[in-house]
Amino acid sequence: MLQESMDLLAEVEEFHLFLQTLDEDDWERPTGFMNWTPWDVVAHLHYFDLVSQTALEGEEPFKVRRDALIRSIGKGMTNAEIAREEFGDISPANLLDRWMTTCRAMAAGLGESNPKRRLPWFGPDMGVRMFTTARYMETWAHSQEVYDLRGVKRVYNDRIKNVAAIGVRTFGWTFVNRKLEVPGAAPYLRLIAPSGEIWEWNDPSEAECVKGDAAEFCHVVTQGRNVEDTNLKVVGKVANEWMAIAQCFAGGPVDPPKPGERK
Repeated sequence: MLQESMDLLAEVEEFHLFLQTLDEDDWERPTGFMNWTPWDVVAHLHYFDLVSQTALEGEEPFKVRRDALIRSIGKGMTNAEIAREEFGDISPANLLDRWMTTCRAMAAGLGESNPKRRLPWFGPDMGVRMFTTARYMETWAHSQEVYDLRGVKRVYNDRIKNVAAIGVRTFGWTFVNRKLEVPGAAPYLRLIAPSGEIWEWNDPSEAECVKGDAAEFCHVVTQGRNVEDTNLKVVGKVANEWMAIAQCFAGGPVDPPKPGERK
C-alpha cells in the first residue's frame, strides 16, 4: 500500500478518536473557520471523499458528481450548504460512521492503485500519490478547526510532511491563483519536524528563506493560522509575500485569518 495512503488512514483514525470525545452540544458549536460546526467539518470531508471515490471509479462516474457540484456552486451554494443539503438529516453518530466507512474504502483504493495512475479531478488530472496527499492535507487542515474549538493542543507527528510538501509545490500557484505575477524563485525552506528531523526544500539562501517549526508552516499554508501568530522566521521580499497569502488548497483565492483570530 502507498505510504501516503497509510498516512491518510492513520490521520483519519486519530481524528475519529478525538471526535468521539465531543459532547452533543459541541457538534453544533461554530468553529473559527467560516462558523462551520464540527458536523459541517465531517460532512464536508465525507462529501469530498465520496467525490474522490467516483474519481477512483473512472471518468464517467466522476463527471456525474463533478457536474452536480458545479451546478450547486453555480446557484451560489457554499461547500457547507452543499453538504447540509446532502446529509442534513443525519445525526453526528451516523455521519461519523458513514464518513469512516467511505474514507477507509477510499484510502484503501488509493493505496492499492498503481502509483503511476492518473485520476480525474476539478481541473487537470492528478497522480494518485498527489491525490492521496491532497486528501491527507484536507483532513488534517479541517480537523484543526475542531481541536481549536475544544481548546485542545494537538500532538503532531511526521505525517505532516505531506502537508508541507503541498505547501512547497503550491508556491507559484498561490500567486497565479490571485492573478499576481510570481515574484521570484521559491524561497529556501528549512523546517524542524515533530521528530526533530530537519526538512529542507529549494536552494539554500539566507536572503530569501522561511525557517522554523514544520507544524506552524503547515498551518500557514492551509490558512489555519496567520503567519504573524507563529514563530516562523521569514526573511526576504518573496518569502514575506508568499507567507502573507500562502494557499495550498484548491479553489479561488482565500485570505488567511487575521492576526490573533485563530491561534
